Amino acid sequence: QVQLVESGGGLVQPGGSLRLSCAASGFTFSNYVMSWYRQAPGKERELVAAITSGSEISAGEMTNYADSVKGRFSISRDNAKNTHYLQMNSLKPEDTAVYYCAARTGRGIGGILDYGYWGQGTQVTVSS
Repeated sequence: QVQLVESGGGLVQPGGSLRLSCAASGFTFSNYVMSWYRQAPGKERELVAAITSGSEISAGEMTNYADSVKGRFSISRDNAKNTHYLQMNSLKPEDTAVYYCAARTGRGIGGILDYGYWGQGTQVTVSS
């Protein structure tokens, strides 16, 4: 049974930091592209960051970020722990959203419809 379990969300002041974790089970984690999406109230779910599996030997592990978070957020993965992370620094009120962990097989980052596995989400609220 596939499971993606997010943790690390919460309330933080503007300028603060949070680290989200996504623990995966039920599939071969190292072979999957892992991503973080977020959805704010009244808005569509959007890609925040993604990291490829690293199994594409010629390309190595690659990351991709939404323009709005570049330089502030960092995605990483630990294949030995079947876990990936989103380090969020210099948080802004507009980062407030439910953050979802997602997994897909195949090459490249893909689009939202390419992701077959999703976590339940964790709330991040940035407010003073």
